[in-house]
Amino acid sequence: MGTHDAMLWKAAGDDAVECNLCGHRCRIAAGQFGLCQVRENVGGELKTHTYDQVISMNVDPIEKKPLFHVLPGTYSMSVATPGCNFRCEFCQNWQISQSPKDGRSLASHARPVPPEQIVSVARDRHCQSISYTYTEPTIFFELAFDTAALAHEAGMRNCFVSNGFMTPQAVKTIASSLDAINVDLKAFREETYRDVMGGRLEPVLDCLRALVAADIWLEVTTLVVPGMNEGAEELRQIASFIHDELGPTVPWHVSRFHGDYRMRDSVPTPTEAVTKAVKIGMDVGLKHVYSGNMPGRVDESTYCPGCEARVIHRQGFYVVDNRLSGGACPDCGEAIAGVWN
Repeated sequence: MGTHDAMLWKAAGDDAVECNLCGHRCRIAAGQFGLCQVRENVGGELKTHTYDQVISMNVDPIEKKPLFHVLPGTYSMSVATPGCNFRCEFCQNWQISQSPKDGRSLASHARPVPPEQIVSVARDRHCQSISYTYTEPTIFFELAFDTAALAHEAGMRNCFVSNGFMTPQAVKTIASSLDAINVDLKAFREETYRDVMGGRLEPVLDCLRALVAADIWLEVTTLVVPGMNEGAEELRQIASFIHDELGPTVPWHVSRFHGDYRMRDSVPTPTEAVTKAVKIGMDVGLKHVYSGNMPGRVDESTYCPGCEARVIHRQGFYVVDNRLSGGACPDCGEAIAGVWN
């Protein structure tokens, strides 16, 4: 398995480099890796080990990302390589996201799939978009960057599902090819990001602001975890940040937690906690708040913020009925924000 030239770095003296891809901004000495364990300083130049090392490639409903305001009812080719720049204690894809940090060889469980092949398979499978997901797309930025450009040429959209730890420079670099992103805003306390995720809150907030400034369609997800972020005050802070700094039409997905990875014995989120979070989001003034991991609820459908008519009826990850007309409510004519074509 070879390496590929990395993007977004600069020399830092004494053959060290500074990676400017994510909020860690690792200073990497010669022969060493960044915190993600997939970007290496080789002789004073930054290289990536994940350029074409695809570990998962599946066709998913776009709603599974979750992206509810992007081409509803269509399918997206989901692509991932191993690795992550976080170490979330509750990660649901830890087998692949944490594998480089756990010492497992990339070559043992990934296979080379170049950008051209990803786009070709997506087209053959009648996907209208490609989603860079499952693990953190920031750490396979070069593969996503090249694939996204080819996908646009082929008439497909591009979506990230991300922890939002990209630098504003990375957002600016990918902006022309990235149509939509769902960002996990996992908490609103610095200590939670430090202790549970191995990251920091402020770079995530800066990334979210940069995404809005770049006019990339944004949806935000918060996994409601008992004992971590389910307090009404913290949920209200998250909802208020979305409303005040990102915009009231940005959809907020509040999802039910189930134990996994190093929090496997933790209790699932009570349904009442998710209901409370949805109400907080609506009370703050968000136009679209959705419950997640609880199929069958009325708040997984989209309603017109003007006349409150149901315009997209969902059950789980599937669209039962889409009444939108040109991106607007068919009853009152109010435009619904999103990427509809």
